[in-house]
Amino acid sequence: MNIITYASQISMKPKQFICGIYKHTKTLSNVLENPVFVLQLLSAQQFNLVQLLGKQTGNQIDKMQRLQKRNCVTEWNGYTVLKECLAVMEMHATHIVASIEAQPDHELFLCNVISYKNLNDGAPLTLNILREKKLIRI
Repeated sequence: MNIITYASQISMKPKQFICGIYKHTKTLSNVLENPVFVLQLLSAQQFNLVQLLGKQTGNQIDKMQRLQKRNCVTEWNGYTVLKECLAVMEMHATHIVASIEAQPDHELFLCNVISYKNLNDGAPLTLNILREKKLIRI
């Protein structure tokens, strides 16, 4: 399980997102190897997962094993997903957008939504919450 930095919806019909993934990460390797992945909308209560999912590398630790040990995961459409996430979207990265000068540290993907489901009610995890919890500085 991985975390991405940016996800912005750019089209309703078809449902499409642009997803920004840090270079040199396990997440990027995974998407390049298999362009079908699940995008999960985290809930405000899941702020504590950012330390594991975003601040540690999957190249050195088994994140899935740690999530299973915490009993944080469940299954959806054959994928392992976070129990408390608000929504899940199965995505297909159809085109990698070349790195641009303004974002030399990310690769950008145009992603089509294959399927989706709302799983839980609640408030989404926002940048403000991450700032309040001192998990990010921007």
